Amino acid sequence: MKTLRRSMLFLPGASAAMLSTAFIYKPDSIMFDLEDAVSLREKDSARLLVFHALQHPMYREIEKVVRINPLNTPFGLPDLEAVVRAGVDVIRLPKTDSPEDIAELETHLERIEKACGREPGSTRIMAAIESAIGVINAVAIARSSPRLIGIALAAFDYVMDMQTERGDGTELFYARCAVLHAARAAGIDAFDVVWSDVNDEAGFLREVELIRKMGFNGKSLVNPRQIDLLHNAYAPTQQEVDHAKRVIEAAEEGERNGLGVVSLNGKMVDAPIIDHAQRVLERAAASGVRQ
Repeated sequence: MKTLRRSMLFLPGASAAMLSTAFIYKPDSIMFDLEDAVSLREKDSARLLVFHALQHPMYREIEKVVRINPLNTPFGLPDLEAVVRAGVDVIRLPKTDSPEDIAELETHLERIEKACGREPGSTRIMAAIESAIGVINAVAIARSSPRLIGIALAAFDYVMDMQTERGDGTELFYARCAVLHAARAAGIDAFDVVWSDVNDEAGFLREVELIRKMGFNGKSLVNPRQIDLLHNAYAPTQQEVDHAKRVIEAAEEGERNGLGVVSLNGKMVDAPIIDHAQRVLERAAASGVRQ
């Protein structure tokens, strides 16, 4: 089964309390943040806290992502050295503007993996696109490395770069389409922006429904309360599950009977329909049925 990445929960790297308990919320991925959520005076202590959290036994079953500081700052390379040695699964590279940014990160990863005995290529990458030039270069970024598991759109810096502000989603329409198409063309995952108003559940669910229908794999989150809401929204309905089962049964029966073309309720069942049915059943196995 393909790795589910519906929910990626941000954790401030300087918060010892949150780092020690966040695994109980069971997001698909946990993103330890060493960048924007950490003040300058806390950068070194946050790096140490995250170094130890990555090795916590309770995080073994959760995909561990770390957003490092940009490599052109004094903190980026020390972040990378520490978290790769601690066993991070994925590096989230902020402010990715071009394939050259990924190539620079790869060079450092290869050196660090070799130095600490990690399997070459085992540290994966997620590119965070936060600017107009990053959106323009999204296809090249998405295809830049076999280490890439996905690209993520980050809204705040992007809307600032576009000289606008967060609103009803119109301001993100082109960027979402560009990032999503780039990810699909490269065969990797696409992640949507944070919904920062944790008290507006209705607004959050409207945005989740939009990005789910667009085709995003998941969404970055800032509050554990959003996890179950997101997972439920990504779960198929009972009607969708029942239909998917009938599609699979019809396809299997057609295969047993040597039929090249199968129909269900008068409609042809071809390979794309079967693939979609299988994805529905996989989501149901992971998320249950939508409540």
